Amino acid sequence: MKKYLSVLVSLTLFSMLSFSQKGKNTIIDANATNETKALYYNLGKLSGKQILFGHQHATQYGHGWYGDPDRSDVKSVTGSHPAVIGVDFSGLSGIPDSMIEKEKGALRKNIAETYNRGGVTTIAWHFNNPVSKTNFYWNDSTASAAVKYIIPGGSHHEKYKTILRTVADLANSIKGNDGKLVPVIFRPYHEFDGDWFWWGRAHCTVDEFKSLWRFTVSFLRDSLGVHNFIYAFSPDNRFNTEAAFLERYPGDEWVDMVGMDNYGDFGRDGKYNLGAGIKKLKIVSDYAKKAGKLAAFTETGLESIPNTTWWTETLLKALRSDSMQLCYVLVWRNDARSPTHYYAPFPGQVSEADFIKFYNDPYTLFEKDLKDIYKLKR
Repeated sequence: MKKYLSVLVSLTLFSMLSFSQKGKNTIIDANATNETKALYYNLGKLSGKQILFGHQHATQYGHGWYGDPDRSDVKSVTGSHPAVIGVDFSGLSGIPDSMIEKEKGALRKNIAETYNRGGVTTIAWHFNNPVSKTNFYWNDSTASAAVKYIIPGGSHHEKYKTILRTVADLANSIKGNDGKLVPVIFRPYHEFDGDWFWWGRAHCTVDEFKSLWRFTVSFLRDSLGVHNFIYAFSPDNRFNTEAAFLERYPGDEWVDMVGMDNYGDFGRDGKYNLGAGIKKLKIVSDYAKKAGKLAAFTETGLESIPNTTWWTETLLKALRSDSMQLCYVLVWRNDARSPTHYYAPFPGQVSEADFIKFYNDPYTLFEKDLKDIYKLKR
């Protein structure tokens, strides 16, 4: 039986008012909602002691099913949803307005339900190219190097501002049963050190990328009044030094959380380099400690999970190495139709028994373990 571990044991007794001044990690939005500040602080308090487990699209669909209420493959195996649920803003642009409104409604419902249960939402953005109207991949000759056109001074800058207004409208309308705006971790422009997305390093300069990031945060926060975002910066695994990790970093005043996406060192195509993966996580964690940021393992996983002990002998071993301080780890989605595209176990999957060991380890936290993560106890 999983050991019960309260998330908020022995919190420092100081008021919400003094949080942003006295906390080691200070959120970049001085006007962030109390619930957003509390989530940020509580994630920081947990880091290094325990880690939240996350799964992309966990409650939207899973292996062989779609849209079932209060269901996830993780819950079917363990009895609890993941502590962190990943969703995506991919449907907020590049499609007819009527479809965007439907997507906003579905996202609003999913994010609010996660909050009401006590879980945490992280949001990726597979952003359809707003200039060439292709998808988010750099996958054909018609794709545009769009970054230079959507930053201030670019020909499509006003169009980008309109898209951000759609994001802000959603963010400012997601409320829980308590009437509060729901805090989320917003992770735009991920894996930017690769070349597969139109915002990747081959398709924009360092300065263009930094300009894009800074404008996005500033416009959402300062112009559109979004005060329930925690901003996460997450390259892929193509770095081996802190300097390389920070090559496109926009500055500490523009980032709340640093992370890394890494499949390649953790068994993709049957290849493991756990030492390299741990070294890179250590770079992320060490920078976060130094800069007063949160750190996370923002994406990872092993497709089809053929390794029966991957959860405890690969992932957990890496997470607990080198005194790292990571607040969450997220594995990718379980496709509803594909027989092989899944990253979390379901009943009968070959890694199920090892995942239950991973779940029962005192270091890992799932949704049932979270208590009052949106409150700062006095």
